[in-house]
Amino acid sequence: MWSRRNWGRACALGMIAAALPPLRAQSAPTAAQAAPPPPRPGATKLAIAVDQRTSFSYLPLTIAERLGYFVQEGLDVEVREFADEAHSLQAVRAGAAHILSGTYASTIAMQARGLALQSFVLQGRAPQVVVGVSKDTMSHYRTPNDLRGARVGIMATGAASHQVVSLVLGKVGLRAADVQYVPLANAAAAVQAFRRGELDVISYNDPTMTQLEQLGSLRVVADTRSTRGTSEVFGGPMPSGCLCAPPEFLIQHPKASQALTDALVHALKWLQTAGPSDIVKTVPERYFQGDRSLYLAAFMRLREAWTVDGLMPETGPATAARMLAHFEEAESVQKVDLARTFTNDFARRAKARFRA
Repeated sequence: MWSRRNWGRACALGMIAAALPPLRAQSAPTAAQAAPPPPRPGATKLAIAVDQRTSFSYLPLTIAERLGYFVQEGLDVEVREFADEAHSLQAVRAGAAHILSGTYASTIAMQARGLALQSFVLQGRAPQVVVGVSKDTMSHYRTPNDLRGARVGIMATGAASHQVVSLVLGKVGLRAADVQYVPLANAAAAVQAFRRGELDVISYNDPTMTQLEQLGSLRVVADTRSTRGTSEVFGGPMPSGCLCAPPEFLIQHPKASQALTDALVHALKWLQTAGPSDIVKTVPERYFQGDRSLYLAAFMRLREAWTVDGLMPETGPATAARMLAHFEEAESVQKVDLARTFTNDFARRAKARFRA
């Protein structure tokens, strides 16, 4: 999710890559990156910027690419991976990518700053972040009030993991100064620190949290892998990963935008019935990070986190805006016209086509 720190980093990046050629049909095919089958002659070339490509949040994007759904829709898609969402956003602004695969909350944050960005197909309906306490150092835990003075491991300051645990603490009146946040971007280091007793609390995503659960060292206190757990934390449905673009792109290239949406909704429908063997055959081996069984266990825990049809839930934008107001300038967020931060037009057509 977006934060002032991420926005500041984005502003400081400048032009990070040469602009892409104008969007148009190409006369000759170009080999797609990790997306069999190869693109067809005359396919429309598009670039999608994403951070943490192996994240479960953006698994639908990987599925669409690996199963050739983009190719089936007449697209030649290149997925470009960046260090974080700030870099991905700047890639779109600089013309190094047409589309952003990122968090829906970022579209609201950008609108608050006068920069138009519109979600047009939703990938996730849950942030997939879990907050848990150590069974060793927090054996006395009963309520979040017991977390005063705790050492809290997070993925990064301003990241979704930071925001989720902040909301959990805020519900009982605890502020940032009441705990000690410990940013740990490396998942292996986070697991080691937690198991060594250097952390009392950890707010992280999968497969890290599933691993700690399997090791028996974690007690879950908030779980946004499910729609119910998400609603308990945020007070309503919380749209997560999405494909978004400047509104002018969607207006100027409706066919390409619909093709992208159709491919994503096709992938979302596939995920609803995919089993472990399907994932093993489809997902690149590097996603498993040397532990295929752990990845598959986490996948099964996350099945509910992906949307079934790519549609933005009716009250989702308002939920996201309420969340963002805790971390951004509340007055600016409140002035955002949420109806301009997303469109369901493309997803509705894709839903009807694939009966999702």
